[in-house]
Amino acid sequence: MRPRGGLLLAAAIAASVSGCGHAPGYPPDPIPRPTAVTDFSSLYSQNCAACHGANGQNGPAIDLANPEYQALIDDATLRKWISGGMPGTEMPAFARSQGGMLTDAQVDALVAGMRQQWSRPNAFAGATPPPYPETQVGDPQRGELAYQAHCASCHSPSHQQISSPVYLTLIGDQALRDVIVAGRPDIGQPDWRNDAPSGRTATPLSAGDVDDIVSYLASLRAQAVLSPAANTAPGQSTSTSPDGRQTK
Repeated sequence: MRPRGGLLLAAAIAASVSGCGHAPGYPPDPIPRPTAVTDFSSLYSQNCAACHGANGQNGPAIDLANPEYQALIDDATLRKWISGGMPGTEMPAFARSQGGMLTDAQVDALVAGMRQQWSRPNAFAGATPPPYPETQVGDPQRGELAYQAHCASCHSPSHQQISSPVYLTLIGDQALRDVIVAGRPDIGQPDWRNDAPSGRTATPLSAGDVDDIVSYLASLRAQAVLSPAANTAPGQSTSTSPDGRQTK
């Protein structure tokens, strides 16, 4: 009879030959290094979904799944914002070269994945939108008039108050421009062609209108200093309670 110890030794050798990774308690395959992950779904869910929504929509930040936004921004600019962050917003830098965690290949994978998932041919249906970057320095006074004519009926103090200086400190000029031009269909925000009060025929905003409205909102942001009056939306007032809290 073969010694029992020999059987145990043979079993141990067989296990070592087949690989300890398949032994109980071990994953069947090695866990990939974070820098080796280039799958769009994994990269997006780990780095983008918290702000832009699980499917590119319904997050606090821009609707990336909006085909108009994807048509408005080019690859180089999209890569720039992912790599280095977006000024004036909470968007951080993700590229390792900028202090983030993603390699250049991973940034490229995010750009390519967004295009594949969310871009659509002829997203603007033949219309020509205002350009993505600012074309000229806008006029805040004209912008206030354009804002009242095209935006105020929806963005009133009681509903979607985007003219609050406090809100405006969280969103930069380019991000404002993105939403004005491309809209945010996930939350019902129309694009530049449909910004009109209810019951009126929409008149598309010109490039100058967009420049002026952004400049007007930027002028309100400049008022966001550390005082009760500056941190109040237009048309609202504040007072200070005995314990130092602001009340409206």
